[in-house]
Amino acid sequence: MSEDIPHVFGPPDRPLVGILSRPAQPSDTAVLVIVGGPQYRIGSHRQFVSLARAIADAGHAVLRFDHGGMGDSAGEAQGFESLDDDIALALDLLYAQIPGLRQVVLWGLCDGASAALLYWHARRDRRVGGMCLLNPWTRSAQSLARTHVRHYYLQRLRQPAFWRKLLSGGVAWDALRGLLGNLRAARRSGAHAGDAALSFQDRMARAWRDSDVPLLLLLSGDDYTAKEFLETVHTSPAWNGALTRRAVTREDLADADHTFSDPDAKRAVEARTIAWLSGLASPLPSDGART
Repeated sequence: MSEDIPHVFGPPDRPLVGILSRPAQPSDTAVLVIVGGPQYRIGSHRQFVSLARAIADAGHAVLRFDHGGMGDSAGEAQGFESLDDDIALALDLLYAQIPGLRQVVLWGLCDGASAALLYWHARRDRRVGGMCLLNPWTRSAQSLARTHVRHYYLQRLRQPAFWRKLLSGGVAWDALRGLLGNLRAARRSGAHAGDAALSFQDRMARAWRDSDVPLLLLLSGDDYTAKEFLETVHTSPAWNGALTRRAVTREDLADADHTFSDPDAKRAVEARTIAWLSGLASPLPSDGART
């Protein structure tokens, strides 16, 4: 069994609050849950609580924490593109609390997954031994428009009811105008050739391409964010070959929504994460346990 231990860490003027789920005898591989979006360490439907305890019961320490300005942590709220310092502080805490720790897996959902890749792009922190990424956030106006065209409007065009409404003067005209607007948006370039800074999507792609650590990609079948991610990967040159890298393990959960809110989907995420971790971790010697 594992226990949940609260921690306050980081600088005195901007303390961060986290919960460390610690097994009695941890492995040499821990997990850092990076919380995305405007939420805190519990997660939607207590997702991160359940995840952390399940992984810890399988033998791996797990830290989930509130980044600056969220939940119980102090400071100004930080967007997912600005979490590098908080992630580094959380890694410091894990290494201080788990003697003999060899590596940490960054686990993130939505823009938490994006933040994990952006951290690797910025820091190349060798303490990171892998990343588990769920429905990564890569949204741009162009990717959203392409996703709407492919997964909404084209399906509407195949429905006889759509054409009946169109011919009878019904609301289908609004859908047709929406399709044309999305087609125009999808064709627009996302950046000017003279832009010096890389977009966050391109920085994510570069981290994915350049990293030499194992990646577990979990995608929901019933989720526009996951569909946008795949649309970006398949259409952006920066992501060319991303899904065929040897270090990438991809698993799709066909009926899952964005946060895997169905109990079966949530358990499937936990099981797949634990199975993947088992290939990375080794037991620590008995004297590695904290006294």
